[in-house]
Amino acid sequence: MKQVTILLLVSLVVFNCENKKKNEEEIKTHKVVQIPVLNLKEANTLAELPLHCMNTEYPNKLSQTIGSDTDLLPPRTLHPAFYGCFDWHSAVHGHWSLVSLLKQFPNMDKAEEVKQRLLQNISKENIETEVKYFYGEHNKSYERTYGWAWLLKLAEELHTWDSAIARELESNLEPLTDLIIQKYIEFLPKLNYPLRVGTHTNTAFGLSFAYDYAETLNNDALKNAIKERAIYFFLKDENCPMSWEPSGSDFLSPCLEEAALMKRLMPIEDYKTWLDAFLPQLKNKDYSLEVGIVSDRTDGHLVHLDGVNFSRAWSLNKIAKGLPEYNHLKNIANQHINYSLPSIVGDSYEGGHWLGSFAIYALNSTK
Repeated sequence: MKQVTILLLVSLVVFNCENKKKNEEEIKTHKVVQIPVLNLKEANTLAELPLHCMNTEYPNKLSQTIGSDTDLLPPRTLHPAFYGCFDWHSAVHGHWSLVSLLKQFPNMDKAEEVKQRLLQNISKENIETEVKYFYGEHNKSYERTYGWAWLLKLAEELHTWDSAIARELESNLEPLTDLIIQKYIEFLPKLNYPLRVGTHTNTAFGLSFAYDYAETLNNDALKNAIKERAIYFFLKDENCPMSWEPSGSDFLSPCLEEAALMKRLMPIEDYKTWLDAFLPQLKNKDYSLEVGIVSDRTDGHLVHLDGVNFSRAWSLNKIAKGLPEYNHLKNIANQHINYSLPSIVGDSYEGGHWLGSFAIYALNSTK
C-alpha cells in the first residue's frame, strides 16, 4: 500500500511538471491555443449541471446562524427559490446559467423544461419568502457579497433577455434585486478595508458583477457607490503578488479580479498606467501562468482550483479587451479554460453543482 501511495505521488509530481513545461512552451513560442467555443452541443451539456442540482435539496450547506429552534427548517422552506445546488449562491448562479444558455441557444434540447423550471422557482411567492429571510435578525450579512453579486448577475441577464418569460421572471425577482442593491449601497461605506482573498468574500469580484448590473440598468446610485469605494481601496495598489496565487482552495484570482474590476471603472489611459504598476509582468508577451492543478475533484475544496482557472480566464479576457498590447493574455485564458472544461461534466457533485456557471461565464468572455 505504501509503495502504491509513493507511485501515485510521483506520478502527480511528474504530471504537474510536464503540464507546467507545456504551458510555458506554448506561451513563449506564441503558439495559438485552441479557442474554446460555447456552441449548441456544449450548451446542451452544460445545461445538465444546473438542471440536475437546482431542485436537489440535499446535501446542503445553509451557512445559517441559528437564533432559536424555530430557525431549524429544511432548505426548501427557508429558500424556496434557491434551495438546491448545495448552497444558496450556487443555486442562484445555476439559475443564471440556464438563463444565459437559453438566451444564446433558444433551440437547446431542454428549452421548454428550462423555462418551466425557472418559472416554478423564481415565482413571486418564492421571492417574497427569500426577501423575508434577509430581514431576519441574524441574516443581515447573509451571502455578502458573493451571493449578492450573483443575484445581480442573474437580474442583469434577465433584463437583457428579450423574452416574455424574462419579463415575468425579472418582475418576480425585483423585490430581492432591489433589496440587494440597497444592501450594497448601505454596506460599502462601512467597509474600511477590502478583502483580498481567493474565495467568496473577495471584494473585487463582488463589486465587478454589481457594477455590471448597475451599468446595464443605469443605476447611478449603485455605480457611484461601487466606484467610490473601489478607487479608495485599489487605486494606489502596486506589484500584486501573482506568485502567491493560487492558495490551496482558491476559486477566484485576487490579483486578476482586481485588475478586471479597475478596467471597468477607469479611463483607458489611466487604467493602462495603473496596470503597469499593479501587474507590470502582464505586458511581457512571453508571460506565462501555470494553470491551477486539481489533484482530487471529489474534494469540495481542492476542486476549487478549476474555478480559479475560469476566474483567471474571464479576468484576463476583460483586461485584454480593446488593448492590443495585451492580446497575448487571451492565449493564457484559453489554456486555463481548456484545462478545466473537460472535467466538470460527469464528475462528482463537489464540482458539478457550481463549476458549470464558472465555465459558461468564462466561455462568454472569449467572445
